[in-house]
Amino acid sequence: MAGIVFGCITPHPPILIPDVGGGRVREVSATKEAMEKLTEQLARHRPETVFVISPHGAYYHDAMGVATSKSSTGNMLRWGAAGPDYYFDNDLEAVAALEEEAKAANIPLRSIGEQEYDLDHGVLVPIYFLVKGMEGAPLVPLTFCWLPLERHFAFGQALRRAAERIGKRVAIIASGDLSHRLTPIAPAGYDPDGKVFDEKLVDAIAAYDTRAILTLDEELIEHAGECGLRSIVILLGALEGLPVKSKVLSYEGPFGVGYLVASLEVESPGEMHPLARLAKETIESYVRQGKTPQPKEFTPEMRERAGVFVSLKMGGMLRGCIGTYEPARANVAEEIIDNAINSATRDPRFPPVTPDELADLEYSVDVLTKPEPVASEAELDPKRYGVIVECGWRKGLLLPDLEGVDTVEHQIEVCRSKAGILPDEPVVLYRFEVKRYR
Repeated sequence: MAGIVFGCITPHPPILIPDVGGGRVREVSATKEAMEKLTEQLARHRPETVFVISPHGAYYHDAMGVATSKSSTGNMLRWGAAGPDYYFDNDLEAVAALEEEAKAANIPLRSIGEQEYDLDHGVLVPIYFLVKGMEGAPLVPLTFCWLPLERHFAFGQALRRAAERIGKRVAIIASGDLSHRLTPIAPAGYDPDGKVFDEKLVDAIAAYDTRAILTLDEELIEHAGECGLRSIVILLGALEGLPVKSKVLSYEGPFGVGYLVASLEVESPGEMHPLARLAKETIESYVRQGKTPQPKEFTPEMRERAGVFVSLKMGGMLRGCIGTYEPARANVAEEIIDNAINSATRDPRFPPVTPDELADLEYSVDVLTKPEPVASEAELDPKRYGVIVECGWRKGLLLPDLEGVDTVEHQIEVCRSKAGILPDEPVVLYRFEVKRYR
């Protein structure tokens, strides 16, 4: 898989580095542990190029910045650390692709260093941990500017197009601290809106709610005194449209500054069948934005007509299941979209799925064959066949191969119970098979 494979949000307090913080590192232990987990995640995605966005590098007021030098170096000597010294090659192919995409999108982008670029602590602090997961990948330093957030988001979209053009596995580090005004001892003074800003932003990242971040109140942002919002918005623009699993690994503010560590992993299309992916994308779009998406691809299975069930699990437990045993829509794609929304929001057994649950959902799509009547229970098999039990207008259905349902008798008992059919009432039995996509 080429293009962006991983994104993350990191803070950059120098105290995280043992040679700087000494014994005080334990005061940011949650952040330290989260950064170590983040390093492991980054390594699993095997990046071939890493972009890092810092609030503290060379910058312009009205243009994004990118290092165009062949390499970059840096250390934390000015913060009291004896080492290490870092040296990274730049990826000039990626830089050139980004320059072209930014120009095509009319986004100002200028060089922040044509000679060897001097890395700032906004890069060096996260890199102290993440370098172990980079496997020698080149590093491309970026900086933001003071154009509107929408322009930063568009710059992120240009970054994604550049990543896809170069055909490499790309990771993006969005470095930035949240509010600097959380407590009376905070470095930028105290403002109660600092806590409000941090809570809103952390919640939005956990729910992967891009719109909530792009529409944050400007006065609230100003009061927060943050330095990481624009880094985060660029990252969100780069991930826009990709299947992302967002997870907040830690948040703390021990010194009056908010430190957020979050991973935004891009799921490989090869890991999910298109039918299951359509259910996932539908639910995420509907729960986050109230929008019903159109399929991004139309596979042969999607063009057929059949009954479909969409099942959701969380932590191994059922979280929603709605379906149609006969086709009610024009094709399987429309059946999936309709039943996915119903499973997430209209299953009477459960409350509607919330944005912060999306990262933990497991998806299953069952495409049903046409139900056929059977003469007796001997023609049923709970592992192979689903069953419909009918008594007049009452019908109960159970999918095949369900955990805990191992006999035909149990299968029929559950169907009777679901339909309100008494044990001694005569019934007509139907069976069907499914193709299951997880």
